[in-house]
Amino acid sequence: MRALLVCAGGGQAAICVALAYADGTALIIALVALLACGLAVTQPTIAALLPEMVRRDDLPRATALNQTAGSIGVLVGPALAGLLVGEFGTKVPLLIDAASYLALAVAGLLLRTIRNGGNTPKAAAVVWRLRRDPMVLAVTAAFAATVAGVGAVGVVEIFFVRETLGGSTTAFGLIQATWTAGMLAGAWLLTRPAKRAADDGALVNGLVLMLGLCCAAVLAGAAVPAVGWLVPLWLAGGVLNGGLGVFLAMIMARRVPAEARGRAFAVQGAAIQGAAMFGYLGGGLLLEVFAPRPLVAVCGLAGLVVIAVVAIPVARAVRGERKATRAAWTTSAASA
Repeated sequence: MRALLVCAGGGQAAICVALAYADGTALIIALVALLACGLAVTQPTIAALLPEMVRRDDLPRATALNQTAGSIGVLVGPALAGLLVGEFGTKVPLLIDAASYLALAVAGLLLRTIRNGGNTPKAAAVVWRLRRDPMVLAVTAAFAATVAGVGAVGVVEIFFVRETLGGSTTAFGLIQATWTAGMLAGAWLLTRPAKRAADDGALVNGLVLMLGLCCAAVLAGAAVPAVGWLVPLWLAGGVLNGGLGVFLAMIMARRVPAEARGRAFAVQGAAIQGAAMFGYLGGGLLLEVFAPRPLVAVCGLAGLVVIAVVAIPVARAVRGERKATRAAWTTSAASA
């Protein structure tokens, strides 16, 4: 993991330096694509590393802290970039980005890990497959489907706020910041329920419930008469979204062997990011045909339908695992 962070961080830093001096649209697009490829390495690596760096009981708080840093970056980054570009042009911000990626490489060099001494069989990395875990598979499918809907809303949102509801650019910025602020709060508010979950089934059921409530918030947003009504709905959706990250990290950490987590997070991330791209594309195409308000409603409703469909195999998988666990406990008690 250390080698991945160092190599990816150093490579991304070099790409940012190249971008600062690049000339030509084709070259810039190619460099940006390479930069994104680095994220495909660093994101699952960090996600897999986090459960190994903290105790199991501290994982919800560590995940919340990680999400908080990301949310602050999302809130502060665009504003800071705008100021820097306005003052210095694009070269200085890109060189600052290069320094930030170098910081990732330095963090990888400073990282110290303790290996488990071979107690976990190496075959675990080969044995585990996403399709062999019904709960993780169903949760990944539900999460990806919801992200596709939210991605479409992200494209439609600006037209919904500005044209349908007649909001100002300031109002639109406030609405977007509200969801991100809700995510920041939700990551901390829902750490305790995640920590107190009785078993993996409780975490999975909680995650599916939060996904459904997120979709319900989007559906309710389609009916608002004015921009101000979106603030509490988007705040609630953001809180639930923040909790989703904590619950999902807990599920993956508890159900995936340590040796397979990097690959598992990469597969899951690919599914979710692919769904987001599908949502962006779909939202843009549908805007050519339909008005923003019905599109927001369709996104929320489609998400609820997906959750209703996925809830059936999720409930079946949870019941099956709990039954198997009770049987194992009964057998163990009888043997004792």
